Amino acid sequence: MNTTIQQVTDAIIKRSQQSRTVYLSRMQEATQNGKKTLKCGNIAHSVASMNAEKKNSFAFTNSPNIAIVSAYNDMLSAHAPYKTYPDLIKQTLKDHKATAQVAGGVPAMCDGVTQSQKGMELSLFSRDNIAMGTAIAMSHNVFDGAIYLGICDKIVPGLLMGALSFGHLPTIFIPAGPMPSGISNSEKSKIRQEFAQGKVSETALLEVETKSYHSCGTCTFYGTANSNQMLLEMMGLQLPNSSFINTNTPFRDALTKHATLTLLQNIQAQDPWPLYKIIDEKSFVNAIVGLMATGGSTNHTIHLIAMAKMAGIILKWEDFDQISSVTPLLCKLYPNGSADVNHFRDAGGMGVIIAQLLQARLVHQDVQTVVGFGLQRFACEPILQGTDVIFSHEQIYSKDTQVISTIDTPFDKQGGIQILHGNIGTSIVKSSALKKEQLYISAPAVVFDSQEALQKAFKAGELHKDFIAVVRYQGPKANGMPELHGLLPALGTLQDLGYKVGLITDGRMSGASGKVPSAIHMSPEAANGGVIAKIQDGDHITLDFTNKEVHLHVEENLLHVRKIGTYKQQKYGCGTELFAPIRSLVSQASEGACVFQTPGEERA
Repeated sequence: MNTTIQQVTDAIIKRSQQSRTVYLSRMQEATQNGKKTLKCGNIAHSVASMNAEKKNSFAFTNSPNIAIVSAYNDMLSAHAPYKTYPDLIKQTLKDHKATAQVAGGVPAMCDGVTQSQKGMELSLFSRDNIAMGTAIAMSHNVFDGAIYLGICDKIVPGLLMGALSFGHLPTIFIPAGPMPSGISNSEKSKIRQEFAQGKVSETALLEVETKSYHSCGTCTFYGTANSNQMLLEMMGLQLPNSSFINTNTPFRDALTKHATLTLLQNIQAQDPWPLYKIIDEKSFVNAIVGLMATGGSTNHTIHLIAMAKMAGIILKWEDFDQISSVTPLLCKLYPNGSADVNHFRDAGGMGVIIAQLLQARLVHQDVQTVVGFGLQRFACEPILQGTDVIFSHEQIYSKDTQVISTIDTPFDKQGGIQILHGNIGTSIVKSSALKKEQLYISAPAVVFDSQEALQKAFKAGELHKDFIAVVRYQGPKANGMPELHGLLPALGTLQDLGYKVGLITDGRMSGASGKVPSAIHMSPEAANGGVIAKIQDGDHITLDFTNKEVHLHVEENLLHVRKIGTYKQQKYGCGTELFAPIRSLVSQASEGACVFQTPGEERA
């Protein structure tokens, strides 16, 4: 095992010992207090809507009954395909004398729809809401196992957070797959910038956007949604190399059936493997390695910390940084390159990535997965033979080295995300998308309290100069930490005009942070008294990504006496007023931007 990876794993195990012990104890207790504790009245209510055959199967033969928790809605392209999944799953189980019930649905919102809109302020908070919704769905306690249907940004983290509270049950996640490739992501970004400059009409922009997002399925760029799918495979919770098979195809349906039967076989095994025996410290280390090797979404520096908490595991940003330092970048996927996830799949997909990481001893092989023991099981290629799926472990190599490289010839010697430290605080940078000339910028600050204020200054022609934009009061406590994608057309345009431009924010940027050098997720945030709240126009700031530093060139004694402003944001509209309790309880980005704590440390 790579020495650094092992040291990080050992450190996580040590710091998590107390909370992990509490979690495991709770799961063992839950195993003894499951479905078998149901009374006749409980059972009657739970089977009332079933037909006679299913009632008999569940109530009188004690056959396996599986929960389906779905994020289906028909507005989101990624989740619309889930409409048919429950019936497919139920029929598959019926053929094997088992039953399933849709235990509940969870909300699924889209950052693409809410970009630069008020609704984006609910986006991050929806993750913890989904976790609670998952718990409500599962609370009926009539299930022998669980299937989770979710794909996009906050949905998968929220589902897993909720699922971990029911970790005593065998569990599997089932994806729906990406849409076919549309117009290239680079062309889409080009038109967005031209629109920001007034060079193309809104009609032209809309035409390009609809050619990019054009059908059912997950968006094809490598953002948070597709990073979710990568993580689930790295953690052994989905069928191997199955995430990026296109939606609404016979292959996709065959994979859904296969996943359902995989879960059933686990439930019926003499020694079944519940979720809590699959997910451990090694699982999360493997997930972080996968994030770095593929250049995945910066959002997972938040989500993985929150997910780990639910399993009694304490992750820190330093873990991400140390893992990144020894994990080579193996992928060139938009926004780190021109390829999309369909190209990634055709190049060999996650099977190739996992095979390369195992070869370099950068991931833990000795882990349990939904298909058995050992991560090596995921170094494979799924193949459709008739109506069945087989997994081939032959010839697992990159079929396009411009998309997936090798351990010996990586695109970069270190991972795609780094941690920056300095006298402003601690932040994240998506380094995999930066060019060499962007690795150092030192310039005066121009301070904004919203992305709309920056956009207004850009349209007024006030930003044609070298500068570092400071966009603050965008953290969890301030306004729910929205994605600030609206900054990129303006900042990208200025950069293309030859100006040196950088960004510091306590908000999120996800994959969009790649084009402009950006220190994001700044912690502590402005609304929590962070130094970012004290920065003034004209203060000199240095972003040094090579040395992982962000520095405000203001003497400490002067900085100390500066007062924090009283910026007030609108705390109502689009439902944001309903989330006031979450804003008051939420932790910093570096702690998962989460309202939950690790087991044994819950608030009274």
